[in-house]
Amino acid sequence: MEQGKSLVLLVTANNPQSQLFINYLHDQLDCPVSVVAPGTEWKGKDASPTVVLLDADHIDEATMQQWHVKAAEAGDMSLAAFNLRDEEHAVEVLSAMNLQGVFYRSDSLEMICKGLSILLEGNLWMSRSLMTRMIQFFRRQQLNSYRPVCGLTHRELEIIAMLGTGASNIEIADQLFVSEHTVKSHLYNIFRKIKVHNRLQAVNWARQNLGAPPPLVGRRQRDTSHQGSPHPN
Repeated sequence: MEQGKSLVLLVTANNPQSQLFINYLHDQLDCPVSVVAPGTEWKGKDASPTVVLLDADHIDEATMQQWHVKAAEAGDMSLAAFNLRDEEHAVEVLSAMNLQGVFYRSDSLEMICKGLSILLEGNLWMSRSLMTRMIQFFRRQQLNSYRPVCGLTHRELEIIAMLGTGASNIEIADQLFVSEHTVKSHLYNIFRKIKVHNRLQAVNWARQNLGAPPPLVGRRQRDTSHQGSPHPN
Protein backbone atom coordinates (compact mmCIF):
# COMPACT_ATOMS: atom_id res chain seq x y z
CA MET A 1 0.00 0.00 0.00
CA GLU A 2 2.56 2.56 -1.17
CA GLN A 3 1.74 6.13 -0.13
CA GLY A 4 4.80 7.93 -1.48
CA LYS A 5 6.25 10.41 0.99
CA SER A 6 3.09 10.79 3.04
CA LEU A 7 3.44 10.64 6.81
CA VAL A 8 1.13 9.50 9.59
CA LEU A 9 1.77 11.39 12.83
CA LEU A 10 0.22 9.95 15.98
CA VAL A 11 -0.31 12.50 18.78
CA THR A 12 -0.59 10.49 21.99
CA ALA A 13 1.29 9.39 25.08
CA ASN A 14 4.46 7.60 24.05
CA ASN A 15 4.33 4.21 25.77
CA PRO A 16 4.74 0.53 24.84
CA GLN A 17 1.08 0.28 23.71
CA SER A 18 1.36 3.24 21.38
CA GLN A 19 4.65 1.88 20.01
CA LEU A 20 2.94 -1.41 19.14
CA PHE A 21 0.19 0.56 17.40
CA ILE A 22 2.78 2.56 15.45
CA ASN A 23 4.58 -0.59 14.35
CA TYR A 24 1.31 -2.12 13.20
CA LEU A 25 0.36 0.98 11.20
CA HIS A 26 3.80 1.14 9.60
CA ASP A 27 3.61 -2.48 8.49
CA GLN A 28 0.10 -2.15 7.10
CA LEU A 29 0.37 1.28 5.46
CA ASP A 30 3.94 1.04 4.22
CA CYS A 31 4.61 4.69 5.00
CA PRO A 32 6.47 6.53 7.76
CA VAL A 33 4.61 6.64 11.09
CA SER A 34 5.82 8.86 13.94
CA VAL A 35 4.60 9.75 17.41
CA VAL A 36 4.68 13.03 19.32
CA ALA A 37 3.54 13.54 22.88
CA PRO A 38 0.65 15.99 23.51
CA GLY A 39 1.97 19.50 24.13
CA THR A 40 5.30 18.78 22.45
CA GLU A 41 6.35 21.11 19.64
CA TRP A 42 6.55 19.36 16.27
CA LYS A 43 7.75 20.74 12.97
CA GLY A 44 7.67 18.73 9.76
CA LYS A 45 11.10 18.15 8.27
CA ASP A 46 9.83 18.50 4.71
CA ALA A 47 6.69 19.30 2.74
CA SER A 48 5.32 15.76 2.86
CA PRO A 49 1.53 15.46 3.16
CA THR A 50 0.76 14.51 6.74
CA VAL A 51 -2.22 12.85 8.39
CA VAL A 52 -2.26 13.77 12.08
CA LEU A 53 -4.08 11.25 14.27
CA LEU A 54 -5.16 12.88 17.55
CA ASP A 55 -5.78 10.58 20.51
CA ALA A 56 -8.94 11.88 22.20
CA ASP A 57 -8.05 9.92 25.35
CA HIS A 58 -4.81 11.86 25.88
CA ILE A 59 -5.41 15.29 24.34
CA ASP A 60 -7.28 18.20 25.91
CA GLU A 61 -9.27 20.79 23.99
CA ALA A 62 -6.49 23.39 24.05
CA THR A 63 -4.04 20.96 22.42
CA MET A 64 -6.61 20.03 19.78
CA GLN A 65 -7.02 23.72 18.97
CA GLN A 66 -3.24 24.05 18.61
CA TRP A 67 -3.28 21.31 15.97
CA HIS A 68 -6.29 23.00 14.37
CA VAL A 69 -4.08 26.09 13.95
CA LYS A 70 -1.15 24.03 12.59
CA ALA A 71 -3.36 22.41 9.97
CA ALA A 72 -4.75 25.80 8.91
CA GLU A 73 -1.20 27.09 8.45
CA ALA A 74 0.23 24.01 6.73
CA GLY A 75 -2.18 23.34 3.90
CA ASP A 76 -0.85 19.79 3.39
CA MET A 77 -1.95 18.47 6.79
CA SER A 78 -5.13 16.49 7.46
CA LEU A 79 -6.51 16.02 10.97
CA ALA A 80 -8.27 12.94 12.30
CA ALA A 81 -9.29 11.93 15.81
CA PHE A 82 -9.41 8.44 17.27
CA ASN A 83 -10.63 6.88 20.51
CA LEU A 84 -13.83 8.93 20.29
CA ARG A 85 -16.54 7.46 22.49
CA ASP A 86 -19.43 7.52 20.04
CA GLU A 87 -21.12 9.62 17.37
CA GLU A 88 -22.27 12.20 19.93
CA HIS A 89 -18.66 12.71 20.96
CA ALA A 90 -17.68 13.02 17.28
CA VAL A 91 -20.33 15.72 16.69
CA GLU A 92 -19.04 17.64 19.72
CA VAL A 93 -15.45 17.56 18.45
CA LEU A 94 -16.38 18.33 14.84
CA SER A 95 -18.38 21.37 15.94
CA ALA A 96 -15.19 22.81 17.44
CA MET A 97 -12.59 22.00 14.76
CA ASN A 98 -12.13 20.76 11.23
CA LEU A 99 -11.46 17.03 11.03
CA GLN A 100 -11.14 14.93 7.90
CA GLY A 101 -11.37 11.61 9.72
CA VAL A 102 -13.11 10.10 12.74
CA PHE A 103 -12.33 6.82 14.49
CA TYR A 104 -14.13 5.34 17.48
CA ARG A 105 -12.86 3.27 20.40
CA SER A 106 -14.78 0.33 19.02
CA ASP A 107 -13.04 0.46 15.60
CA SER A 108 -10.75 -2.45 14.82
CA LEU A 109 -7.12 -1.98 13.82
CA GLU A 110 -8.06 -3.11 10.32
CA MET A 111 -10.76 -0.45 10.13
CA ILE A 112 -8.35 2.26 11.32
CA CYS A 113 -5.80 1.25 8.68
CA LYS A 114 -8.46 1.32 5.98
CA GLY A 115 -9.55 4.79 7.07
CA LEU A 116 -5.98 6.10 7.19
CA SER A 117 -5.40 4.82 3.66
CA ILE A 118 -8.42 6.82 2.50
CA LEU A 119 -7.18 9.92 4.36
CA LEU A 120 -3.71 9.57 2.83
CA GLU A 121 -5.39 9.72 -0.58
CA GLY A 122 -6.88 13.08 0.35
CA ASN A 123 -10.44 11.89 1.05
CA LEU A 124 -12.70 12.05 4.10
CA TRP A 125 -13.27 9.17 6.50
CA MET A 126 -16.46 9.32 8.56
CA SER A 127 -19.82 7.58 8.56
CA ARG A 128 -22.69 8.73 6.37
CA SER A 129 -24.88 9.30 9.43
CA LEU A 130 -22.22 11.55 10.99
CA MET A 131 -21.81 13.53 7.77
CA THR A 132 -25.59 13.96 7.58
CA ARG A 133 -25.71 15.29 11.13
CA MET A 134 -22.90 17.74 10.45
CA ILE A 135 -24.57 18.99 7.25
CA GLN A 136 -27.73 19.65 9.25
CA PHE A 137 -25.67 21.34 11.97
CA PHE A 138 -24.01 23.71 9.51
CA ARG A 139 -27.31 24.45 7.78
CA ARG A 140 -28.69 25.61 11.14
CA GLN A 141 -25.63 27.79 11.58
CA GLN A 142 -26.15 29.30 8.13
CA LEU A 143 -29.74 30.14 8.98
CA ASN A 144 -28.63 31.69 12.27
CA SER A 145 -26.12 33.88 10.45
CA TYR A 146 -28.96 35.71 8.68
CA ARG A 147 -30.66 36.89 11.86
CA PRO A 148 -29.44 38.78 14.94
CA VAL A 149 -27.64 36.58 17.47
CA CYS A 150 -29.09 37.58 20.86
CA GLY A 151 -28.12 41.20 20.28
CA LEU A 152 -24.37 40.46 20.41
CA THR A 153 -22.16 43.18 18.97
CA HIS A 154 -19.35 42.47 16.49
CA ARG A 155 -16.76 42.84 19.26
CA GLU A 156 -18.72 40.49 21.54
CA LEU A 157 -18.87 37.92 18.73
CA GLU A 158 -15.08 38.23 18.35
CA ILE A 159 -14.57 37.61 22.06
CA ILE A 160 -16.93 34.64 22.28
CA ALA A 161 -15.13 33.07 19.30
CA MET A 162 -11.80 33.50 21.11
CA LEU A 163 -13.22 31.78 24.18
CA GLY A 164 -13.60 28.68 22.03
CA THR A 165 -9.85 28.65 21.33
CA GLY A 166 -9.10 28.49 25.06
CA ALA A 167 -7.71 32.04 25.15
CA SER A 168 -7.43 33.72 28.56
CA ASN A 169 -8.73 37.21 29.30
CA ILE A 170 -5.20 38.61 28.99
CA GLU A 171 -4.65 36.84 25.64
CA ILE A 172 -7.96 38.19 24.33
CA ALA A 173 -7.01 41.68 25.51
CA ASP A 174 -3.64 41.44 23.73
CA GLN A 175 -5.28 40.16 20.55
CA LEU A 176 -7.85 42.98 20.46
CA PHE A 177 -5.58 45.74 21.81
CA VAL A 178 -7.86 46.49 24.77
CA SER A 179 -7.49 46.24 28.54
CA GLU A 180 -8.28 43.11 30.51
CA HIS A 181 -10.96 45.13 32.34
CA THR A 182 -12.67 45.82 28.99
CA VAL A 183 -12.64 42.12 28.17
CA LYS A 184 -14.25 41.31 31.54
CA SER A 185 -16.96 43.89 30.86
CA HIS A 186 -17.66 42.37 27.45
CA LEU A 187 -17.82 38.88 28.98
CA TYR A 188 -20.33 40.08 31.57
CA ASN A 189 -22.55 41.47 28.80
CA ILE A 190 -22.14 38.32 26.68
CA PHE A 191 -23.13 36.00 29.55
CA ARG A 192 -26.17 38.17 30.29
CA LYS A 193 -27.33 38.30 26.66
CA ILE A 194 -27.02 34.57 25.94
CA LYS A 195 -28.18 33.59 29.45
CA VAL A 196 -25.16 31.57 30.59
CA HIS A 197 -23.12 31.69 33.80
CA ASN A 198 -19.55 30.72 32.86
CA ARG A 199 -17.04 30.39 30.02
CA LEU A 200 -17.71 26.72 29.36
CA GLN A 201 -21.44 27.33 28.95
CA ALA A 202 -20.67 30.26 26.64
CA VAL A 203 -18.36 28.11 24.49
CA ASN A 204 -21.00 25.37 24.23
CA TRP A 205 -23.62 27.96 23.30
CA ALA A 206 -21.34 29.41 20.61
CA ARG A 207 -20.69 25.99 19.09
CA GLN A 208 -24.39 25.33 18.78
CA ASN A 209 -25.24 28.78 17.42
CA LEU A 210 -22.12 30.17 15.76
CA GLY A 211 -20.04 27.15 14.78
CA ALA A 212 -16.36 26.37 15.19
CA PRO A 213 -14.15 29.35 16.03
CA PRO A 214 -11.56 30.30 13.42
CA PRO A 215 -8.03 29.33 14.44
CA LEU A 216 -5.91 32.14 15.83
CA VAL A 217 -2.88 31.86 13.57
CA GLY A 218 -0.14 33.53 15.57
CA ARG A 219 -0.56 36.59 17.75
CA ARG A 220 -0.82 40.08 16.33
CA GLN A 221 1.95 42.33 17.54
CA ARG A 222 0.97 45.57 19.26
CA ASP A 223 1.64 48.59 17.03
CA THR A 224 4.36 50.72 18.68
CA SER A 225 2.34 53.86 17.95
CA HIS A 226 -0.41 52.49 20.22
CA GLN A 227 1.78 51.26 23.03
CA GLY A 228 0.94 52.51 26.47
CA SER A 229 0.88 51.19 29.98
CA PRO A 230 0.80 47.38 30.26
CA HIS A 231 -2.47 45.55 30.87
CA PRO A 232 -3.24 44.92 34.54
CA ASN A 233 -2.31 41.43 35.71
